[in-house]
Amino acid sequence: MKTNSEIKQELLTSCEAFIDKRLANVQHNIAEVQHALTSETKSTAGDKHETGRAMLQLEREKFGAQLAEINLVKKALSKINVTKRSETVCLGSAVLTNKSNYFIAISAGEIEIDTTKYFAIAPNTPIGQLLISKKVGDSIRFRDQEFTITDLF
Repeated sequence: MKTNSEIKQELLTSCEAFIDKRLANVQHNIAEVQHALTSETKSTAGDKHETGRAMLQLEREKFGAQLAEINLVKKALSKINVTKRSETVCLGSAVLTNKSNYFIAISAGEIEIDTTKYFAIAPNTPIGQLLISKKVGDSIRFRDQEFTITDLF
């Protein structure tokens, strides 16, 4: 049986792996666009060439914005202390309810630890906002369902 700190560490590690995979994906896409930009030769149809370059520049900017967002998320994850225990739901909390379980960190989907499923959610998501600052025994209403917090660590 794992301790609460060990469970939270596994949840955090899963979130970090999720964001590292996204980072690698975006870096790969940026490299591909950069390669396309440098390898594209001036064609005889000048306007077509310029349009192609402009499209590639836009792609590069889009991936750059995604890269900036990923770095912000990584920074937020680095602030999570899995050994910290709080009486109220906050960043880094594992929240067990009568319906489902949550890890307040980043939006990384479902994570399973020892057959228990947790949904990694960001504090600024609709359900995250409802859970923040709640205590064991508190209830929230989300999508016509009542959730009661049964445990928090």
